[in-house]
Amino acid sequence: MKSIYYPIWLIYRVWFYLLVGICTFLLSPFLILSTLKASWYPYFYKLARFWSLCILAGMGFYWSIDWDQKLKKGQSYIFVANHTSMTDIMLMFAMIKDHPFVFVGKIELAKIPLFGFFYKRTSILVDRSNYSSRRDVFNQAQKRIQQGLSICIFPEGGVPKESVPLDQFKIGAFRLSVDHQLPLVPITFFDNKKRFSYTFFSGSPGKMRAKAHPFLDPKDFSLESLKIMSDKAYLLILKSLENQG
Repeated sequence: MKSIYYPIWLIYRVWFYLLVGICTFLLSPFLILSTLKASWYPYFYKLARFWSLCILAGMGFYWSIDWDQKLKKGQSYIFVANHTSMTDIMLMFAMIKDHPFVFVGKIELAKIPLFGFFYKRTSILVDRSNYSSRRDVFNQAQKRIQQGLSICIFPEGGVPKESVPLDQFKIGAFRLSVDHQLPLVPITFFDNKKRFSYTFFSGSPGKMRAKAHPFLDPKDFSLESLKIMSDKAYLLILKSLENQG
């Protein structure tokens, strides 16, 4: 029965890639200018938010987020969320308006045409198979934090298998939180997988819900208790996914 939807899903997928390409191409002159100086990153961030909102709207997505705590003006944060969709990046940009953040992500994404150019110039890239690359993430993150920026990481380190609701977390995000004494904000994306998963023949327009859980205070943890911090964030997101709210 599902096969009757395959042509619709095919058109839906092709439209997504066209939309991303068109939006990136049209904004590219402004995006390039905003990446010429590190101090101009907040301008890039505003453009990236606009890019994200255009794509979400163009795909027929609308979103809402429930905050258990409010973000404080002028405070930097470490944002972490479950990773299930290519739209996770867009939704994260759309949700967080006044706290520009930098993504820490896989170096492989830099190979994507056009998108990869901007991703490489504005994100912190990590080759997880290379120890020196993983170590360099902390040096780069420190520079961005000193500029007043926040950091966003998908701590699963990739997209889990279809049967796995939430993969185990890597420890890097939690170390950054403790090292720099920045509050850690665990976020659950409920519907991104349903709306636009990595399974090609799937997806539909509709609502994308998110929940920002109570922040984890780095003062409550140490470098020796990073696993406890990681497990706490993991359980917050997992239980929320299981209860769907």
